Amino acid sequence: MTAPVLDIDALLDDRDVRILVCCGSGGVGKTTTAASLAVRAAERGRDVVVLTIDPARRLAQSMGLTELDNTPRVVEGIDTSAGGSLEAMMLDMKRTFDEIVLDHSDAERAQQILDNPFYQSLSSSMAGTQEYMAMEKLGQLRRNPAWDLIVVDTPPSRSALDFLDAPKRLGSFLDGRVIRILAAPAKAGGRGMFKVVTAGFNIVTNVITKVLGAQLLKDVSAFITALDTMFGGFRERADATYKLLKNPETRFLVVAAPEPDALREASYFVERLSEERMPLAGLVLNRVHRSAAGSLTASRCLAAAEDLNGGDGADGADDPGRIAAGLLRLHADRMNVIAREQRLTARFTGAHPGVAVGTVQALPGDVHDLDALRSIGSDLSAAG
Repeated sequence: MTAPVLDIDALLDDRDVRILVCCGSGGVGKTTTAASLAVRAAERGRDVVVLTIDPARRLAQSMGLTELDNTPRVVEGIDTSAGGSLEAMMLDMKRTFDEIVLDHSDAERAQQILDNPFYQSLSSSMAGTQEYMAMEKLGQLRRNPAWDLIVVDTPPSRSALDFLDAPKRLGSFLDGRVIRILAAPAKAGGRGMFKVVTAGFNIVTNVITKVLGAQLLKDVSAFITALDTMFGGFRERADATYKLLKNPETRFLVVAAPEPDALREASYFVERLSEERMPLAGLVLNRVHRSAAGSLTASRCLAAAEDLNGGDGADGADDPGRIAAGLLRLHADRMNVIAREQRLTARFTGAHPGVAVGTVQALPGDVHDLDALRSIGSDLSAAG
């Protein structure tokens, strides 16, 4: 079955598309794909910011930047003749959390939160914080009129879609029974950290105190009380960003390589996005092998190499027959790889017949500059 063709230039040129999310498993070239699409969109006239949530530094290096941080940086060397521009940044979840605290509370309350030991741990290491902060940062970028296209490079593996669950996770965390228990002592009216109104609650508090320690319990309770007025705002913004991801102005691109594991993960992403009713643009299949001599099949090559006896009994390594046989075998190997990749791709398209597919040829080396990113974007466009 032939898959629909992914028209990447039409996607990048569509001014109604404001957010492009690249997701996929690790090691498939997702970061490089996001960077190449951002470069191509900018050089076609879009004002682009690319946000990477992946802690790897490859995106900065490929764009000629020494580093990326929580502030968008201008990427030099972009052709701006079409009127576009490009900036890049990497999510710093603690700094993003700090910005939220400072923006949504008065100075005294903000300082109480920032100085709280529990907050310092939560903002830098708690599971789910990165995904929620990614939602926050995406919302911030979308509200800024400086860019008309945001390209998001998500973390590797299935965690790339964890940000879809961020609002629900946050609500469960804030409304959880343990959180209410931990917050209750500080809300008891200042009658002492462990002075409680019921014997049953006192028993629970004593158990938690033994497990966590009195100081940690105090820090947690003080943090939750100080942050209490911000909880509603957290939910509202996360819910708004979640709705934004379902909006037609957002498109998801699933990135994969023509390998069994990567395409299985791609199927997972496609199915999950369909369940969530997220707008899927298509699949980018990276590192695909091609041949200009596709009509010369592997079987014909091996038969010809056999006729040449593979160079057996030749006078030396530079014997023309031996060299020709070796080249024929190399071509046969390549054609076998191409056939294998085509079977795997056909299996994916058979399971997901409506998903448009674009391909990028396997490169001989690493991508480390803008020219290489341009080459990838051009190849993806031509393949489409």
